[in-house]
Amino acid sequence: MTKPYIICHMMTSIDGRIDCDMTAQLQGTQEYYSTLKAIETPTTLSGRVTAQLELAQTGKFESKTNEPLNKESFNKKNDAAGYEVIVDTKGVLLWDEDYNYSKPHIIITSEQVKKII
Repeated sequence: MTKPYIICHMMTSIDGRIDCDMTAQLQGTQEYYSTLKAIETPTTLSGRVTAQLELAQTGKFESKTNEPLNKESFNKKNDAAGYEVIVDTKGVLLWDEDYNYSKPHIIITSEQVKKII
């Protein structure tokens, strides 16, 4: 198996806060996005906060049960050349069907995510 080629291209405040309104005002913001476009990465990785602000639908998922999944689970609906990888350990973000996005989603959750009933 060959190792993947990984580029870490990110922007944050000096104190590590994720605040898109604040980072949008930083010098170099336009260069950040033009560089991101230029490197043509097939797959991107975002945390829950960034995904909630920039990618997910408004609102939060509410399970009808309080029972955690408590097991490994995997569901694949699409093959693609690249993906939008989202870390949402509690599984609270809402998504439209993947065909409405330019890249299918891979959502990384924990086993403590609530069951869907």
